[in-house]
Amino acid sequence: MRRRLSFSRATPVPAIAAVLAVPLLLAGGCSGSGDDVGVSVKGAFGSRPEVSFPEEAPGAGLAVKTVAGGRGAEARKGDLVVADYVGYRWNKDGSKLLANSYITGRPGAFPTGRLVPGLERALAGAKVGSRVVAKIPPKDGYGDRGAMQHQVGAGDTLLYVLDVRAIYPGSAAARGRAQPLNDPGLPKVGDARPGQGPSVTVPKTAPPKSLQVRTLIEGQGAPVAKGRLLALQYVGVFWRDGKVFESSWKAGRPYAATIGTGQVMKGWDQALVGQRVGSRLLLVVPPSLGYGKQGLPQAGIKGDDTLVFVVDILGAH
Repeated sequence: MRRRLSFSRATPVPAIAAVLAVPLLLAGGCSGSGDDVGVSVKGAFGSRPEVSFPEEAPGAGLAVKTVAGGRGAEARKGDLVVADYVGYRWNKDGSKLLANSYITGRPGAFPTGRLVPGLERALAGAKVGSRVVAKIPPKDGYGDRGAMQHQVGAGDTLLYVLDVRAIYPGSAAARGRAQPLNDPGLPKVGDARPGQGPSVTVPKTAPPKSLQVRTLIEGQGAPVAKGRLLALQYVGVFWRDGKVFESSWKAGRPYAATIGTGQVMKGWDQALVGQRVGSRLLLVVPPSLGYGKQGLPQAGIKGDDTLVFVVDILGAH
């Protein structure tokens, strides 16, 4: 299995995802796209593309080409784009495949507004169902430093082929039947206005010692299977004082995580597997299923903190 090629310019560390970290990228502004992508791409949308490289070195300019059109809304800055993809490095000595989501069967998550400039340009306006080819020179990718931890040198051009599966805007939210919750021992969750997260009011009582999961909105999608990439909205609140410590709604973009594999805290892995897509859930996570005795100091989470989350499951891939 190949490691994934990092494409983020700078990714904030969500409170639920302390396990993985994406290296920072320093890159310049995006250049024009008058150059040709310079490669031949064959294959149908959704299948692994056959990419043929020429013998000569890549051209110096950024180039983007849509080889299969899609339908629906166009991707905009701040949207989460889910896409199958292959990623190559390309230089005067040839090309090398660095990432291939078709092998794992799990697509990549591309948070627009936080990508390297060349990928920002490639995905701007892309539609679900489209196949996009992007040739990204160093100045629109990893700059003059490269990213040796990902086998990308300072002079390497990046070549991506992306099949856009889904687009989730910052206003995306759970959809389904509301399920009233009247438990005085659990937090109360208010209604949310479009594009904003719900309010959470924590009771002035001791927190439960075990994981609590309640369905607030019952979605009509398929149950979430272990190993799926989830598109999520969420807000995280401290039980001790009711203050918000993390919110995808406040950040203005949905969040993506692979569930059931240890990428997120144990409480999330246990709570989200089996839930239906489209649902909104209330989770109360004790320290033993959160960050344990060490807490998460960078998020202000103490070792004895019980955490409260409201999570919208937008999609599973």
